[in-house]
Amino acid sequence: MDFNSRRSPVLGRNGAVASSQPLASVVGHDILKRGGNAADAAVAMAAVLNVTEPVSTGIGGDVFVLFYDAEKSKVRGINASGRAPKKLNINFLEEKGIKDKLPPFSPYTVTVPGAVAGWIDTIEKFGTMTLKEVLSPAIELAEKGFPVSPITAYSWKRGEKQLKQWGKKSELLINGRSPHAGEIMKNPNLAKVFREIVEHGTAGFYEGWVAEKIVKTLEKFGGVLTLEDLKEHRNTYPEPISINYKGVNVYEIPPNGQGITALIGLNIIENFEITLYRHNSAQYLHLLIETMRLAFADSRWYVTDPEFNNIPIEELLSKEYAKKRSELIDLEKAMINVEKGSPTGSSDTVYFNVVDGEGNACSFINSNYMGFGTGLIPEGTGFTLQNRGANFVLQRDHPNMLEPRKRPYHTIIPGMATYADTEELWGPFGVMGGFMQPQGHLQVLLNMIDFRMDPQTALDKSRFCILDANTNGKVAIEEGISFNTLAELARKGHNIVPVTGYARSVFGRGQIIFNNRDNKVLWAGSDPRADGMAIAY
Repeated sequence: MDFNSRRSPVLGRNGAVASSQPLASVVGHDILKRGGNAADAAVAMAAVLNVTEPVSTGIGGDVFVLFYDAEKSKVRGINASGRAPKKLNINFLEEKGIKDKLPPFSPYTVTVPGAVAGWIDTIEKFGTMTLKEVLSPAIELAEKGFPVSPITAYSWKRGEKQLKQWGKKSELLINGRSPHAGEIMKNPNLAKVFREIVEHGTAGFYEGWVAEKIVKTLEKFGGVLTLEDLKEHRNTYPEPISINYKGVNVYEIPPNGQGITALIGLNIIENFEITLYRHNSAQYLHLLIETMRLAFADSRWYVTDPEFNNIPIEELLSKEYAKKRSELIDLEKAMINVEKGSPTGSSDTVYFNVVDGEGNACSFINSNYMGFGTGLIPEGTGFTLQNRGANFVLQRDHPNMLEPRKRPYHTIIPGMATYADTEELWGPFGVMGGFMQPQGHLQVLLNMIDFRMDPQTALDKSRFCILDANTNGKVAIEEGISFNTLAELARKGHNIVPVTGYARSVFGRGQIIFNNRDNKVLWAGSDPRADGMAIAY
């Protein structure tokens, strides 16, 4: 895969959308042109992405949303992540011979899907259109078919094993294989589920025949999710957490999401004169990698469901704490041990964003977790069930230990930023991809705030990604960073893994819409590591 071809940022004054899939971007743009607002367009795009990129997203997964209300200059949040079944606990798993960690594609990793409730809440709380108007484009694409995009086709092929482990016939395969790039794919079963949701709202998913299909399919393979678990699902509406980074207020959803990791990282990096270093030089990357190791050491321990544990958010986000943590960084060598832990690798999610003509913005992320999630499709529904429960810890003294009706540590994190002096919109941003996400947030924000890049350039720049759970573990470095830089990082003690081609998906796929408040021009960018595009007008 070659990313050398240049993309310009897309500029407009009346609205902008950006996603990882062109058809989703077009639908979001059309919703805005028809009079919908940022929330309406975001949900329409989410539904289209479920149809066109099911290897990354869908109604079998979860949703996090940040919405900027232009009239009130306020950022609001929705946490639509689901909980573990009531019957699932560590004792139950030990009886099944599962002791160290959950097998990632097991039926026991299926938590209640929060996406549908998240879509409906977004429309009801922030939107202006009906659910029928918003979901109609996706229903039409699912019924009539759509051409599969090239990078999506590659990921779909890679996920065949997940789909086939439950039986050779799969509703998301064509004659037992994944669709090729340019091949027309239809999903009438998913369209049928969407129509049920349009007619009955949340009850069309969490009750009735769809819920029964979910439960019966899981029971067939040993899962313990019940109709009661589905019916009792509820979203939460947390106050977003934020820090001021050099005049920009950066907002994230609080735990159980990992957005706090990016904020901790920004606070730590603020203690260094980052612009003294050449961008993506060895010294620059070393400093960022060490910063993220420290941030993950805290978040991988403290981030959990706040309904089960008290999380010291205020302390973790204090500038004083960040100063103390920054003093642990040696500018000449990598840390051997970092207290508590650091991230493990995974990817596959969709992130997208919208700014409308009124200045409202929606930062939206929808995920199955690991590609197709479990790959398990409730019969006749055309969507896969997520494996978000794989992030629970089977360690009894850990804050993120598996417990019934608990939400796991969650990787999906939409970002939003405002100008600190006025709370005017700076812009929605995000980088999808498991534990890459806070690392991506840090890198693209530094690109824009410190190095004054436009959104597209900020997304184009090569990235790093801390890959595994060992403090001195592997760090992926993307093609475009020089061999001499890699050698210098290795000399400092980093275990470097050069990455090129389709494997670049490990670095996530981002979208940014920046609001230049001086002349009210929107600057939008879409990641070259995906099939998508930005549209502005």
